[in-house]
Order: sequence, then structure tokens, then C-alpha cells
Amino acid sequence: MKYRVLREGLAVCQLAAGARVPEWALGGGFFCVTRTAEELSIVCEEGRVPEGVRVERDWVGLKLEGPFPFSMTGVLTSFLGPLAEAGIPIFAVATFDTDYVLMKREKLEQAVRVLGAAGHARVRSDANFLSADSRG
Repeated sequence: MKYRVLREGLAVCQLAAGARVPEWALGGGFFCVTRTAEELSIVCEEGRVPEGVRVERDWVGLKLEGPFPFSMTGVLTSFLGPLAEAGIPIFAVATFDTDYVLMKREKLEQAVRVLGAAGHARVRSDANFLSADSRG
């Protein structure tokens, strides 16, 4: 499977379940908002997160090259299996067309090696993604 690495560093934030989606979370670049009965979770570019927000920083996103039809099975399993075996923790986010796998930036170089050994290919990218020859 082919994948790209998002250029911008990401943050995973947690707000109260009843909180409104803040303006800082929206806008250009990658962001994802998920609300449950327990929390409001936001994944967005690190630079957008203000002080005082509960946040985990230094995440990097890998975009799987979709689209993947809803009837297709095993997409994440084939990609995440090698990462799990290597002990690389992840955070997965899905869209209508594809999946994104987030990990701590410090694990990116190891993940690229592990994924390459498993037959997955990091593809050359445009301005929104790191190129295959860029360092994490």
C-alpha cells in the first residue's frame, strides 16, 4: 500500500463533552473533530492549539493512498500489523475515502523502515506532504 507523510506536526486535544468546537481547531490544513458523550476530541495542526488546552503534541500523520471502498476489508490491518509488531503506538482517523494513521514524530523513522520491510511504499509528495527523502 502507498502512503504519504503529512508535512505539518499534529496535536491531539481533549475538551469537555459539551464544549463548542473552537475556531482555532478549524481552518486550513488537516483537522478532525469527534464528539462523544465523554469528550470532544480534536486533531489539528500543532500551531493552532492555544495555551491551557489539554493536548498531546508531536504527532505526525500518514495518509493511506485511497480511496478505499467501504466494502474493502483488511486495509488498516495490513498497515497497522507491522507497526504493532514493532511496538509503535498509533492513533487512527478515517474519512470517507481513506485512513490516516498518526504516531509520535519520534517513531516516524522506525515506522517508515518497518512499513517498507512489509511492502508498503512512502510516495513522493507535494507541498502538503513530506517527500520520501525528507527527514521526519
